[in-house]
Amino acid sequence: MKVCWVVNASPIICLAKAGQIDLLLKLADEIIVPQPVAEEIRAGPISDPARQALEGGNLVIVETVALPEILAWDLGKGETAVLSYTMANPGWSAIIDDLAARKCARSLAIPFIGTLAVVLPAKKRGLVASAVDIMRSLQAAGLRLEDEVIRVAMKQIVGEDW
Repeated sequence: MKVCWVVNASPIICLAKAGQIDLLLKLADEIIVPQPVAEEIRAGPISDPARQALEGGNLVIVETVALPEILAWDLGKGETAVLSYTMANPGWSAIIDDLAARKCARSLAIPFIGTLAVVLPAKKRGLVASAVDIMRSLQAAGLRLEDEVIRVAMKQIVGEDW
């Protein structure tokens, strides 16, 4: 089954700061970044790792149309674009960490995962030596994820202790 992801800003920013942006490219067959997400990332300094990753040409930037069902949730432009694209394109999943966006996705049955669900399969496939080290790097990069959530996920999915 083909893996197709629409990625929001925070996963790109945190993965790039942690030096792990390549995990997106290794785990998905297709990745797109909606224009509003690209604009948010480009607002950062030129030296920002996420901006450099975006400008590197491996992430495809697309125009999106905000769907009324998503607009009603009053999310940010990036989250709205990610969820609208995912809803309009069956077979795609959103990569989002924002709690309100995740609630919207659940409510509208839009498939999504978070940054944690990018790292753990990478460990299972042997693409990274230590999921623990990456999760610590992601937290240092600004990913807000509770230790207990990481602990349970890592023990169940990859057998590593936090």
